[in-house]
Amino acid sequence: MAREMQKSSMFIEQTTADYENGDPQKNLDDDGRPKRTGTWVTASAHIITAVIGSGVLSLAWAIAQLGWVAGPAVLMIFSFITYFTSTLLADCYRAPDPIHGKRNYTYMDVVRAYLGGRKVQLCGLAQYGNLLGITIGYTITASISMVAVKRSNCFHKHGHEAKCQTSNNPFMIIFACFQILLSQIPNFHELSWLSILAAIMSFAYSSIGLGLSIAKVAGGNGHLNTTSLTGVTVGVDVSSTEKVWKTFQAIGDIAFAYAFSTVLVEIQDTLKSSPPENKSMKRASGIGVMTTTLFYVLCGIMGYAAFGNDAPGNFLTGFGFYEPFWLVDFANVCIAVHLIGAYQVFAQPLFGFVERMCKGRYPDNAFITREHAINVPCCGVYYLNFFRLIWRTAYVIVTAVLAMLFPFFNDFLGLIGAGSFWPLTVYFPIEIHIAQSKIPKYSFRWVWLKILSWVCLIVSLIAAAGSIQGLIHSLSVYKPFQTPGE
Repeated sequence: MAREMQKSSMFIEQTTADYENGDPQKNLDDDGRPKRTGTWVTASAHIITAVIGSGVLSLAWAIAQLGWVAGPAVLMIFSFITYFTSTLLADCYRAPDPIHGKRNYTYMDVVRAYLGGRKVQLCGLAQYGNLLGITIGYTITASISMVAVKRSNCFHKHGHEAKCQTSNNPFMIIFACFQILLSQIPNFHELSWLSILAAIMSFAYSSIGLGLSIAKVAGGNGHLNTTSLTGVTVGVDVSSTEKVWKTFQAIGDIAFAYAFSTVLVEIQDTLKSSPPENKSMKRASGIGVMTTTLFYVLCGIMGYAAFGNDAPGNFLTGFGFYEPFWLVDFANVCIAVHLIGAYQVFAQPLFGFVERMCKGRYPDNAFITREHAINVPCCGVYYLNFFRLIWRTAYVIVTAVLAMLFPFFNDFLGLIGAGSFWPLTVYFPIEIHIAQSKIPKYSFRWVWLKILSWVCLIVSLIAAAGSIQGLIHSLSVYKPFQTPGE
């Protein structure tokens, strides 16, 4: 049985000790895979790691574009939409029954079970294209945070006007080295400890950013007098055209800041079956979205109060704060550590997809399917797969090289997000829910679900337009030897 599991699954092979003194089925779930042990706590950690990215520190800029009224309102609206659609998707992990049906291991499996046809390929293109873009973007963002530590010390030593230029490339290589090691973790089920650590880091740097903003306002150094109900002022801060484009970008940034649907099904697949996975996932989604919204609102509002309409894109790496330099350094280290974990949360589903596809196509290829047992002191047995080692290492290297070649890729990431937000976070969950619940066409519930989907499509198109304009601007002012993130 262990040998059969080895050939059909990406999970760590069971040892004979696992089957001693009892029924082997006790160590397996209903699908024949090793028993899942995840809970709503570990799922919440995965969600928080995926959702609360370093983008939380750029929400002050987004609020500055929208103002005191629209900014918090947009945050609350998208938090509700994200939670609502995540609960719909959570009920589709099993099919056709949400509690006793057959498991779907990936988002594509869910779409295949309920919708089928070309929508499966469209889902895969949107999901895995987005995951690829996110991992490249995280490589860039983590290097910017690491560079910020070095620059912070330089500014502290030589003054705030000093030109402390530092290349991001060496730090991208350091980040890639960490990812090559962590990518050898066989599957999502083994990532709980890393997600919990990353979630703690996200709370740490978000709290530091919030605390520094509050201190700036309380100390009388804030810029409340430069804030307004409608955000940046036309004719003073920006032109009318810039106001429109930046408003579009801000709405897009907030919408995509909540999206974790790309990995929701994979996270749910780590949960044990009692209590039912959909109930645990809904609880985890509620906690994750609520926690995220709290930090987003606090950091966005206090950051806007601290910096006014001149709020930087990221007030830790963009040097909205210079002192205390050691605290700013610590916050940026926390960002880098968090992104190390977040990279894995988004990369593991892509790793698993490629490995399952190759094993399914070449089931008798020993290079792809064979696991080699290695005794690791104090850690037990690790099963090394040469295909997994080479493919995942190559993937990390490619994402690092792309990050070095295109340091403005974060601007392009907004466009990728615009292309994936509507189908993955809104369209597919709603269409699957309609199919699962057999909602009659043109009924009241069918109509308002369709209206929600179309409104979010319009938001995605608007955000895409803003991202394209921002990308064009970045390309026009890009200097090859300028430190990315400057």
